[in-house]
Amino acid sequence: MSVYVGIDVHRKRSQVAVVTEDGTVQLNKNVVNGSEPMLRLIGGLPPGTPVAFEAAFGWGWLAELLEDYGFEAHLVHPLRCKAIASARLKNDKVDAAILAQLLRADLLPEAWIAPPAVRQLRALLRHRAGLVRLRTQQQNRIHAVVADFGYDRSGSYLSGPGRGWLAGLELPAVSREIVTDALAVIDGLAPLTDRIDGELRQHAKADPRVKTLTTLPGVGQFTALVMLAAAVGHEPGGANRQAVPGILRHLRRHRPAARQEDRHHRDLPQAADPRLAPARHHRPGTGPGGTRRQHGHRSTPQTGRVTKPRVSSLLRHEPASGRARSSD
Repeated sequence: MSVYVGIDVHRKRSQVAVVTEDGTVQLNKNVVNGSEPMLRLIGGLPPGTPVAFEAAFGWGWLAELLEDYGFEAHLVHPLRCKAIASARLKNDKVDAAILAQLLRADLLPEAWIAPPAVRQLRALLRHRAGLVRLRTQQQNRIHAVVADFGYDRSGSYLSGPGRGWLAGLELPAVSREIVTDALAVIDGLAPLTDRIDGELRQHAKADPRVKTLTTLPGVGQFTALVMLAAAVGHEPGGANRQAVPGILRHLRRHRPAARQEDRHHRDLPQAADPRLAPARHHRPGTGPGGTRRQHGHRSTPQTGRVTKPRVSSLLRHEPASGRARSSD
């Protein structure tokens, strides 16, 4: 008799549910994360047994373990798994059992399990992005400190003349210490980002698809690697070899509209006051949020946070024209 396994993965422990073909829950047990405890629980199941688990914190070890021991691994998209998100009774046992039941019924919203090489490339790209964000944070801190005392210059603060200008400013002791520490952090990050950029250039040279993607305006080696790692895969000429032409067609078709939408959004006032938010369309006779208008009375403004229009995640990595952004 075939069985289906659902695993609700957590940081230290995981809940494992085994369901039979007729939907009977055969096992539902909590175990400590690790190869030995997991194999003691499901190691006796026949090879090829399907196992479903969510893309939660620290799922990589479980995917490798299942594939190494011949299980059929299914990675579940957590945001699209509405059966779990909308359940009234939510606990680890229920979540694990629902995963197994959805797997049995072939209703799982699955995500692609990237090979280890692709996951390592993604980790390297995320690491570089994190370091760049940290560098930008320190630069903004320097700008904020000197602006607080009415200082500003048109050129860069990090060039030779810019650093000389910073050193000559009359700042209080604590403010001077903040500027000095921020410059030290920026200088410490420089060799790290340079080394990672060298590794990424080697990845780019080894993948002919990068050369194809860099023919797009504004797409350099780094952006091309992000696109490939996120949407295509790593092996040149593999199963996803047709995806690069698809990406090119998608970007050529949607980039002007996305950039125009993003530019329009940047011109709108961004504030917590809902009266400054872009106007929302609503049915005639109703106010914002669907409230019915009464004759002679003005509808109450809807409170809440102003949300940005969604733009393609691929385009977020592209440098916008006319603005200084970190180069590939």
